[in-house]
Amino acid sequence: MAERLATSNYDQLHHFIADGVWDATPLETELLNQADRLVGGRDAVLVIDDTSLPKKGERSVGVAAQYASALGKTANCQTLVSLTLARGEVPVMVALRLFLPDSWTSDMPRLKRARVPVEHRTPRSKPEIALAEIDRAMAANMRLDVLADAGYGLSAPFRQGLTERGLAWAVGIPSAPESVSRRCEAHLADHQSPWQTTKAPRARYLIDCGRTNAGQRQMENRELA
Repeated sequence: MAERLATSNYDQLHHFIADGVWDATPLETELLNQADRLVGGRDAVLVIDDTSLPKKGERSVGVAAQYASALGKTANCQTLVSLTLARGEVPVMVALRLFLPDSWTSDMPRLKRARVPVEHRTPRSKPEIALAEIDRAMAANMRLDVLADAGYGLSAPFRQGLTERGLAWAVGIPSAPESVSRRCEAHLADHQSPWQTTKAPRARYLIDCGRTNAGQRQMENRELA
């Protein structure tokens, strides 16, 4: 970034980003607007997932022993909630928010030493962070439906929050290993979504998609109570 600026001064740029007091909201809103212009639309989806940054030390904010998606195992890392707007094969990252595990939020001296802003010291789950970012995207009038993996799908408040916001969504849900390997619960809102060919009334369906022990593919839709 420094090489692209007129000053080409790394130290000044680092100070501006890391220590400078400035409001990032206008820049983040512009990012959402540009992403929506590039890949937004009725067939666009907002993909919610985790991004991990493996670490060796203990001082990086949020670092702890937690699941590292980049490594496929539990390891010392930072974890970020990522939101990516995608249409077809074109993804555009629109948000990355650092998750603070309990080992950080329960240790106020550690938070102060790391200069974590006061407004970010309150414990928040990953689904709560994701919903807050979805609200920010909706406030910017981004057109979206939501896809999320089982890490978010197992949270009932997260699924309920998506429904209350009037969004069409599909999330992974862990299932019993002896029956199917993965389930995906989908909510079809009143508007037409990428998963609908015709407009349907508000309903919820459970889509079982995986392989049985016999190795046979199963796809089953059924209405939930």
